[in-house]
Amino acid sequence: MIRGLGCAFGLAVALLPPLAALAGPHDIPGVGAYWDWQLTEPFDLGVDVRVIDLDPDSVTKADIARLKARGIKTVCYVSVGTLEDYRADVAAFPAGIVGKTYGDWPDERFLDIRRRDVLLPLMRARFQKCKALGFDAIEPDNVDLYQLDTGFGITAREQVAYLRELAAMARSLGLEIAQKNAPELIGVLATEFDFLVLESCHEYGFCDLAKPYLEAGKDVLACEYATPPPEQKIICTYGEQTGIHFIFKDWDLTAGGRAC
Repeated sequence: MIRGLGCAFGLAVALLPPLAALAGPHDIPGVGAYWDWQLTEPFDLGVDVRVIDLDPDSVTKADIARLKARGIKTVCYVSVGTLEDYRADVAAFPAGIVGKTYGDWPDERFLDIRRRDVLLPLMRARFQKCKALGFDAIEPDNVDLYQLDTGFGITAREQVAYLRELAAMARSLGLEIAQKNAPELIGVLATEFDFLVLESCHEYGFCDLAKPYLEAGKDVLACEYATPPPEQKIICTYGEQTGIHFIFKDWDLTAGGRAC
């Protein structure tokens, strides 16, 4: 998830009927929300959406099959820049590539993404798990380590190199992959990723940086947090003008919320 930034993602979805025109924000679940994002209980997999973003440890293969049978694109959340201490594969990560605790998230520590020789096989196993569950795409989180105090001194060049290898890996498995946040890298990565996920882009004023994805016909899905209803209406109008698909969620990304 965002650590004080923003969320939007683009995933081309074919063979689905057009959405009804909506006057403004409405509840999720509801009719015609474009996407939803649920990473924390309680979950509601009966939502009427075109795209849903889920944690692979919170769903079963049967859950994903039922979603896909309804024509819903399924996106698999994977933290590619931090190690969460509650993941089943935590013991597979050597101590030498695990760095500082991630600020206010004591259960996450930064990964040394410069060590692609060690890290990429571990991420491949995670991507393969998503594939085995039936997911269509990957949402790779925590991809802006070059801007953070990780203890590793990661550069933007090293970040981009890692992301490009992850994109190639996803495609080798028949999966689509998002660029998640890191808006400063959009100009470099937009041609290599399938869609864009940005958090709080309206709050922090960088939604316009999504233009390369929009111009390429790639979906941009955006998430805003703790947004008052009057501001939601303004954001939905902006979304209609730009083609960005906004949702409004709580910080824990549980079921519910609102959509444009």
